[in-house]
Amino acid sequence: MHTKTIKELSTLLHAKQISATELTRHFLARAGASDLNAFLHIDPAQSLAQAAAADARLANGGAGPLTGIPIAHKDIFVTRGWRSTAGSNMLANYTSPFDATVVERFGAAGMVTLGKLNCDEFAMGSANENSAFGAVKNPWDRLAVPGGSSGGSAAAIAAGLAPAATATDTGGSIRQPAAFCGVTGIKPTYGRVSRYGMIAFASSLDQGGPIARSAEDCAMLLGEMAGFDARDSTCLTAEQGNVREDFTRDLNVPLTGLRIGVPKEYFGEGLAADVEQAVRAALDEFVKLGATLVDITLPKTALSIPVYYIIAPAEASSNLSRFDGVRYGHRAAEYKDLSEMYRKSRAEGFGPEVQRRIMVGTYVLCHGYYDAYYLQAQKIRRLIADDFQAALGEKCDVIMGPVAPTVAWDLGAKSNDPVANYLADIFTLSTSLAGLPGMSVPCGFGQGAVNGRRPVGLQIIGNYFSEAKLLGIAHQYQRVTDWHTRAPEGV
Repeated sequence: MHTKTIKELSTLLHAKQISATELTRHFLARAGASDLNAFLHIDPAQSLAQAAAADARLANGGAGPLTGIPIAHKDIFVTRGWRSTAGSNMLANYTSPFDATVVERFGAAGMVTLGKLNCDEFAMGSANENSAFGAVKNPWDRLAVPGGSSGGSAAAIAAGLAPAATATDTGGSIRQPAAFCGVTGIKPTYGRVSRYGMIAFASSLDQGGPIARSAEDCAMLLGEMAGFDARDSTCLTAEQGNVREDFTRDLNVPLTGLRIGVPKEYFGEGLAADVEQAVRAALDEFVKLGATLVDITLPKTALSIPVYYIIAPAEASSNLSRFDGVRYGHRAAEYKDLSEMYRKSRAEGFGPEVQRRIMVGTYVLCHGYYDAYYLQAQKIRRLIADDFQAALGEKCDVIMGPVAPTVAWDLGAKSNDPVANYLADIFTLSTSLAGLPGMSVPCGFGQGAVNGRRPVGLQIIGNYFSEAKLLGIAHQYQRVTDWHTRAPEGV
């Protein structure tokens, strides 16, 4: 049951071959027995109450395609009645009184919340080792990281602990863990999905999206997530094209004549041979399906790392200033005055990586440095976006390449080297800086581990609002390959 797709589970539910309650009990049992540390909060009573309501909808004919399907939420999305911690001691005891828009929409569709998923603290990390509640293990190889920051989401899908999961992507946090765990995930166009109720990291970059087993599953989920929300000032409006739409509409469109841009910068120095081999084999499959490969260049790719690590920390510094021990978050137990309370509360509540990014962000926003760093980074960000526009449309329809330079590394291997972690995002950051949609599709396994069972992800990048096209392209690939159907042993 845990290896079935959302569409398959929906068919069983509507045919009355299984009930939402039975399905929820099945996944709760799997989640409760798992040793991956993917879940931070499980509340069977709440989940089963939602399942009973879904069964009632299924019985009276008021059900949609997602009614009764269990889903787990990354702990960045506040969820009414559930702990919502952002993976941080700063919010360790916070229970939300309201739902994020994404959670609310899935609830309205009749989906059943299984629990809250582990993540890097405030979504800051590439390995899910920055969580205050311990690292998540990769279900393919428990010695490996699952990727971050949405490592709990990707690991839960790969291990069959949930059929659907929410995630967020600021610089690659949907695509990279999806790649490392051999599942499918999509980051939509910036502003497609409401950020209301999403605990903020970097407001001009954060974007919610789904992780699931297949492109078809992601298309079904994104149809509920996306669309204008007046409560989020960064959400694109319906007039700008952000309407509720059917993202499954292009799933059966053939790929004959599709022009795939292959950036030379994504296949140069630093790309592991095993990753390149798997990605090139995937590109060959697209050629067999009727696509044409086109060599392109994205010359500002290398600048995406310094640009991102100026802009994102600057926004984090601003967003996280609210957690001061007075208005929000953890407050130190003992202090002599207000200044000491601030210092001790933030030192105790925030982990080392969050503190590092707040300090960097505060520095680049300081008088005298703002023009030299932050404004320059914003200018280069525009040039990065221009590179994509020069390629998309004129030279190619979509861009493909690796998600990450290597397969998942060993737990702890980069814990003391923040820059090594940052460099792992080289192929995902520029897409986020440009606000473009991108996704990860499993395309094989690397040989970077002794057992050779660490997955490789293919990245597919499109122009603004091209999510349906990307999902259709991925679905056509998944029709002729079986990487997305494979499950790790012993989970």
